[in-house]
Amino acid sequence: MIRRKVVAFGGGHGLSASLRALRHCVPELDLDITAVVTVGDDGGSSGRLRAERGGLPPGDLRQALVALAGDHPATRRSAGLFQHRFAAAAVAADAGGAAGTDPLAGHAVGNLVLCGLMELLGDPVAALDHAGAMLGAVGRVLPMSRQPVGIEARVRGADADHPDEVRTVRGQHQVAVTSGRVESLRLTPAAPAACAEAVAAVSEADWLIFGPGSWYTSVLPHLLVPGLAHAIVSSPARRLVTLNLVAEKETLGLSQADHLATLHRYLSELKVDVVLADSKAVGDPEAVERAAESLGARLFLAPVAVIDGTPRHDPAALGAALVPVLGADR
Repeated sequence: MIRRKVVAFGGGHGLSASLRALRHCVPELDLDITAVVTVGDDGGSSGRLRAERGGLPPGDLRQALVALAGDHPATRRSAGLFQHRFAAAAVAADAGGAAGTDPLAGHAVGNLVLCGLMELLGDPVAALDHAGAMLGAVGRVLPMSRQPVGIEARVRGADADHPDEVRTVRGQHQVAVTSGRVESLRLTPAAPAACAEAVAAVSEADWLIFGPGSWYTSVLPHLLVPGLAHAIVSSPARRLVTLNLVAEKETLGLSQADHLATLHRYLSELKVDVVLADSKAVGDPEAVERAAESLGARLFLAPVAVIDGTPRHDPAALGAALVPVLGADR
């Protein structure tokens, strides 16, 4: 069996779904899986740890590790521990009679472990490799950069009272929940250094996979890291884009064809081989097919959503759809 090296880009739940789908391919395909994860999260537990302790926000990295965790009962328990989130506990009042606060409330255990490993080992890649070994991970998780980044967008209609006004929205969380239309996206710093190990993985890959996931805050940021963008364009790998099932809040108003057009907008040299979309969620297949062809790709339709009607990818169904694509000879 030919071993195929696959690099999946993204963050959060979308990347997790892609990684779980790739794991479903393993019985039929010999895959070497690497996840390259965005490092712009500034919300929730990740945002608190980033603000209080510095370093990379751990949440999306944690989710990718858990998605790749091994199947041994002990590693599955460890994966469950990584996902466990502390509930707020009753905290005694201080000497002055003021009610206390619970500093652990809302934190995922895995976020704290990753922060501890990054501080202990002094390098996020070493920390992720160590955590991967703890979880028996069947692939490798890497950050897109060793430095955290900010995500900023110029948004039209961010203020409902001024629908035609364009404002700068700062922070991954605020961009993700904006009610306006994103007109442009940028990172701060504007040219973060790419993770060298991620660049190496891209240069050696057989397949590069983009999506599903939050387009502006999880998928496109990879294309804005100059070293990573150059590696993506230069790689001999074939490229696959998995489209979302529905538009998210940050992409309301964008069709699936528009999602593909934004890839070209932010990395005009990007060529794609396959666009994978759900056969029911695709909307106008002709428009999506034309958009795919403009990137050099063919459109592949398959039922990849969960059967309960919620807009979530079914990892088993997505994996089944990926097998003939990733297994095809050039």
